Amino acid sequence: QVQLAESGGGSVQAGGSLRLSCEASGRASSSYAMGWFRQAPGKERESVALMSWTGSEIYYSESVKGRFTISRNSRGDEVYLEMNDLRPEDTAVYYCNAAFRYGPTGEISGENFWGKGTQVTITA
Repeated sequence: QVQLAESGGGSVQAGGSLRLSCEASGRASSSYAMGWFRQAPGKERESVALMSWTGSEIYYSESVKGRFTISRNSRGDEVYLEMNDLRPEDTAVYYCNAAFRYGPTGEISGENFWGKGTQVTITA
């Protein structure tokens, strides 16, 4: 089992920035691909930014490309999401995920684990 704990959510005005963090612990947590998903009210959960366990492969959804940056610490057990130029449509609960791997279009493959989520609210 891998446990994931997100932090860094909050409420900011449009155009502002936030940084989310996710700490992984448990069995071989640093050997998983890790990433961020979000779910807005009334919508399905969607992939936002994903990184392979080596860090060599990164995926961004089109809606956040150029504004969000995913990174990982050297131990591989923490992942971050730097979010800039935030928009009201970025409002959602953001979830950290650890997975065996991610597909080229952001799909999860194999064993995976979820954090409890952190609320991000962007006001106009």
